Parts: sequence; C-alpha cells; structure tokens
Amino acid sequence: MKSVAVVAVPPVKTFDLSMPHTLLGSVTVEGEPGYSVTVCTGEPGVVSAGIGGFDVVVPHGLEIVDSADIVIVPSTGARGTADSATVAALRRAADRGARVTSICSGAFVLAQAGLLDGHTATTHWGLADELRDRYPRVSVRTDALFIEDGPITTAAGAAAGIDLCLHLIRTDYGASIANTAARVAVVTPVRPGGQAQFVDTALPPESGLSLAATRAWAMGRLDTALSLDDLAGHARTSVRTLTRRFHEETGTSPQKWLTHQRVHRARELLETTSLPMDQVARHSGLGSAESLRQQMIRQVGLSPSAYRASFTRSPRQLA
Repeated sequence: MKSVAVVAVPPVKTFDLSMPHTLLGSVTVEGEPGYSVTVCTGEPGVVSAGIGGFDVVVPHGLEIVDSADIVIVPSTGARGTADSATVAALRRAADRGARVTSICSGAFVLAQAGLLDGHTATTHWGLADELRDRYPRVSVRTDALFIEDGPITTAAGAAAGIDLCLHLIRTDYGASIANTAARVAVVTPVRPGGQAQFVDTALPPESGLSLAATRAWAMGRLDTALSLDDLAGHARTSVRTLTRRFHEETGTSPQKWLTHQRVHRARELLETTSLPMDQVARHSGLGSAESLRQQMIRQVGLSPSAYRASFTRSPRQLA
C-alpha cells in the first residue's frame, strides 16, 4: 500500500481537495487497499475554502508529508503566498524522492518551493501567464492535461486532477486497475496527458455533430485496421472535416488518438492475459510484436515483456 499526503493550502477548493481520496481511495489490489490517503495542512483545524466553497476540518499536520510516498497539492488561492512550513515540507519530500504532484493552482505552491525550477509544468490555462510571470524559471505549457517531468507531475484545472489520479494508478498498478477506479467514479478511463485543456470550438450539445459515437465505434474495433476513410465513413463526413472536428473535440489527431487507445488496450492484455506478444499486438490492432514493442517503449517507457513482469495479475486466455 502506498501512502498519499494531500496538502491543504488555504484557501482550498474543496472539489479538488476531495478528488485524490475519491479516485485513489477506491483502489484495491488483490483485496487490499492500494493507497492510504490522508489530508493534512500546516495548521491543523478549520481550513478556509475559496469563494463558493465551505470550510473543512483537517486534523492532521505536515508530519504526514514526511513519510508519504506521494504528495498532492490541490488547488489553492495562495498563489505564491503558501506558509513557510508547507514549503519546507514539500522540499523535504522532493529531496527524499517522494513523487510530488499538483492540481490546478497547486502548481504555484510547488513553484514557490523551487521544485519546478528548470522543469516543464502546467496549470489551469487561465493562470498560465501569471505562473510564467511569477516564476520565469518554470517552462509553462497549456496544451496538456497533465505533465510528468521526472518526479514532479502537474495537472491543469479541476477535472484534469482526475486524469492525474488515474495516471498515478496506471503507473503504480497498471491499466486494468486504473480502469476499474474510473468505472467506480464514473469517469472516462483514458485521456492522454497531452490532450488539449479546452477546445476552441464549442459543440452544440444536441446538434448531432459530435464525433463521440464514432470514437465509441472505433473503440469497439481496436483489433481491426481502421483508416481515416473508415472513421469518416462512420461519421458520414469527409476525411478533412473529420480531422478538423476530431482535433477540435480532443486536441489531437484521429491517428494519434487511435494509437493511444490501442496501446492502452495492449497494456490491459499484457496485465490480464498470458497471450504471446504477437497475439497481444493483433488483438490491440498494433499489427506485429515489433510494432507493439516500439509503441510501448515510446508511450510507456517499458518493453511489453518488462511491462508484463511489472503488472501481471491472474492471467487469462482470450479467444
């Protein structure tokens, strides 16, 4: 079981503060909890919330940070004004090798502690210019839901914190358990970290123009070859229009989205089956064992065999 310290820096955003426990706290591995999640703060007691929120009681102090495997700093109104004890605790955590993460404006606290100097980070797109101006040694990107740079991971606003938590679960326990946590929380299992934070074109909710149905159709056919013509045919549009609308909705191209989904499917098969590599590649639509190896190394940083050795649980056969 991995220990997680969620650091409340007032004024807090209660939604983001509760998010890690909702996602990480639901994880079980072979019947045992995968994470122990504890909220702590610099001065235990009543912690104030931002506008529209409600105050919360946090009984634990920063000693929780000193023994945590993962430290998460959710949204806060303290953009550059976090208390010195919290800043010192975050530095100690980073120095001893803990994974330190932030959600939305929590990135300002990590930057105040100097943990983002020389690193690439993200925050809510509306706060990006302020983060750049306050901390010029931080390379700030707004074209990502979350960014992992070494032991530091930063996430964009609100719902991107869900993507961050699922990323942590996938990293620790694999895609299958992360998918289970997503189903428990009734959220989308996989949104790539490099996906855009927002789309430039608002989609009319009842216009029938969304490509969600085409994406769902493709997800059910990952084991088959799918061309842009196939996707455009299902969407009843031209390839050019499909590509434009796909990027507007997801922030990425149809090909990149499809490859990411295929790799995610391959990860599940590697974890939960004993299929040979060529069959994993076939069932996930990656073609060959060599293509599987290349994509796994590119996207996950591990070969298929190394990934299987790290995350295998109760292998089963697939017809």
